[in-house]
Amino acid sequence: MTAPQQDDTNTARAFRGLEHGDASVRLRAALAVGSAPDPRFVGKLIERCGVETDFHVRDMLTWALTRHPAAMTVPRLIDELRSERAQARSQALHTLSKVGDRRAWPAITRALLCDADGEVARTAWRTAVVLVPDGEAPELAAVLSSQLGRGEREMQLSLSRALIALGEAALPALRAAITAHDPRVRAHAIATERLLHDPDAGFEFAIDEAKRIVALGTTG
Repeated sequence: MTAPQQDDTNTARAFRGLEHGDASVRLRAALAVGSAPDPRFVGKLIERCGVETDFHVRDMLTWALTRHPAAMTVPRLIDELRSERAQARSQALHTLSKVGDRRAWPAITRALLCDADGEVARTAWRTAVVLVPDGEAPELAAVLSSQLGRGEREMQLSLSRALIALGEAALPALRAAITAHDPRVRAHAIATERLLHDPDAGFEFAIDEAKRIVALGTTG
């Protein structure tokens, strides 16, 4: 068998491995592809990210994509952000955060930051904080603050972490939210500001204290 034929055989084997019914086989295939980056695999890796059911395999697929040149992966990942499949959007966002190429920033739209799917929104928040250019953090904080009060504790904690990562740039948006009509929004904003100034306070304590403040009507 000639070298090109052998190469084609190995590629076909890797493609089959990425679609195998056994997650451990898919994991090894993703590891092999990442260990020997090849442009031919980029499309298949992104496709598998959108449908892979195993967390560890998805993480390995993302790692394999980061092993390829950003110029090759980022445009394809940006295209995936328009997918109708929530997992495809979420995993593309996650991979973009790992690639860390700020040329992807314009693709992190308000629609993604406010996505109806909670996992997509949470991943968009984390990715936006990684990619936001200098000077645009206050505008990002304003969009993120529109999501205050959304979901249960885990989701609220994710949003608080994103806002806290923006530092002082998040304060104007948080302080505006403290006067919101919705008590859930007010409490979440108060708790997030508290954590920004005192990271050791703990989210549970901060949110419970904030709820007491709102109930007493002492937010100003």
